[in-house]
Amino acid sequence: MIDLKGKTVLVTGGSRGIGEAIVRAVAAAGGDVLLHYSKSRAAAEAIQAAIRPATCHLLQVDLGEADAAAALWRAATAAARRIDVVVNNAGIFEPVSVEATSEAWSSAWERVLRVNLHAPAELCKLAIPHFRGHGGGKIINIASRAAHRGDAPDQWPYAASKGALVALTKTIARGFAKDNVLAFAIAPGFTDTDMAYTGLDEDGIKRIIADIPLGSMASPAECGALAAFLCSDQVRHLTGATFDINGASYVR
Repeated sequence: MIDLKGKTVLVTGGSRGIGEAIVRAVAAAGGDVLLHYSKSRAAAEAIQAAIRPATCHLLQVDLGEADAAAALWRAATAAARRIDVVVNNAGIFEPVSVEATSEAWSSAWERVLRVNLHAPAELCKLAIPHFRGHGGGKIINIASRAAHRGDAPDQWPYAASKGALVALTKTIARGFAKDNVLAFAIAPGFTDTDMAYTGLDEDGIKRIIADIPLGSMASPAECGALAAFLCSDQVRHLTGATFDINGASYVR
């Protein structure tokens, strides 16, 4: 049984999809949640009301803006004296073709890397001194199957950002284990969320399912359950590991 009583977990992008599932799993295990969202306040409030409102604090920041990660960390540490786990889940994808103009190409890369890599890296940078001052802590970075397998030809920025996030996780794990700072990555394949269906027609969805040996997308709840387990104190020696959730569509 996972017991997160007494732990505070910051979850970015916690108002929908995998982030929502993580928030709910952490709360179900007794943990307190700092739920970050960008625009979906109504959804965030609904989640807060559905779990334990007194122990779910909402934080609104657009991680695509300059200095947003620092602003989020300030708000989080103002809301909670101690943060035990940071879950970097917020992410975007923006298709861009190799035939795009240089301006469009650069803009897409800048936006995707800012949210998917720069903001998580900044939050890790800010969290590590905090963890050191409180006897340790954990970082869980939500990467992607694309980090290992690659992605569609128009999804270079997304795949590259997630690959870098895995490398970041390994670097933190190796460099800060001595301070009891642990780091894990979760690499979902296609997951049954609104984001997974963006830009896909029925034939596209069928092609995706056909590529998954289990015959279905992963559920957000699977990701949430794994994240809650990694938040616990039962798995210290898994630090540095990346966990695949893709129905054997990519086996390393």
